Amino acid sequence: MASYKHFSFFIYAFAFATVESTAFSSLSTNYYDYSCPNALSTIRSVVEAAVQREQRMGASLLRLHFHDCFVNGCDGSILLDPSPTIDSEKNAFANVQSLRGFEVVDEIKQAVDQACGKPVVSCADILAVAARDSVVALGGPTWKVKLGRRDSTTASRVAANANIPAPFFSLSELITNFKKHGLDEKDLVVLSGGHTIGYARCINFKAHIYNDSNIDPNFAQYLKYICPINGGDQNLAPLDSTAATFDVSYYSNLVNKIGLLHSDQELFNGGGSTDALVERYSYNSKAFYQDFAKSMIKMGNIKPLTGSKGQIRFNCRKVN
Repeated sequence: MASYKHFSFFIYAFAFATVESTAFSSLSTNYYDYSCPNALSTIRSVVEAAVQREQRMGASLLRLHFHDCFVNGCDGSILLDPSPTIDSEKNAFANVQSLRGFEVVDEIKQAVDQACGKPVVSCADILAVAARDSVVALGGPTWKVKLGRRDSTTASRVAANANIPAPFFSLSELITNFKKHGLDEKDLVVLSGGHTIGYARCINFKAHIYNDSNIDPNFAQYLKYICPINGGDQNLAPLDSTAATFDVSYYSNLVNKIGLLHSDQELFNGGGSTDALVERYSYNSKAFYQDFAKSMIKMGNIKPLTGSKGQIRFNCRKVN
């Protein structure tokens, strides 16, 4: 009897350990190799088609992944629409009337579920892969995306307002914000390089061009035609001089004091702790590409839901 009890305890302990291991399993680059071997190629084809239709969509998909990971980890919460139980992050200050690409995510989700035969790939993983494929489609580096995230069943507009870095942040505020998410100063400079593609609204750079001194006066004057002191808040300007190409122009612009956002120019502001790295990336695209890939993997691993946590949403816009 004692032997039987000992054996039963061993089986129970093993089963419990297995559940625990599954619930807290780490991400893996080959997560869908068996459950849906066509998942990644399907995501890539939809992203490439979307970027061909509109180059700006590449930046939009990258930004969606950024803003998702910076709220409560990379859990797809950014995609949830408002509902009686969801205070949507889409209505946060940094996102409302700004974030785009949700329809492309819907298109990817439909295509992937069809390729897999059922909902297997999470919306959070779709965002992570789509961000990578968008960068590649615009001439940037590639990297192996770690997969296995599950989707959140909640969202928080309040948390989005508190955690997504603002375009008016100082360097010290940016460093503090990134550190809160487990990212260091190098990650800050590298990931900010995502602004080498895409556009920003006038409301996000108006104070920089009218009030700041660390901006080239000719550049500021040019932007004032796009962004008048009164009105024009939704008018767009490119984040760097080659907004449809993933390159190092973003850093060259900062060195020349033609960064569009106040928070961008704070990375190179005369004697700051990040100046040297900005200058290095401005002429060394290989270093930037390598470091960007590493920091994207690091960011994508912020507090993912795995194992039995969360769910695989049937529709990325709502909880099952």
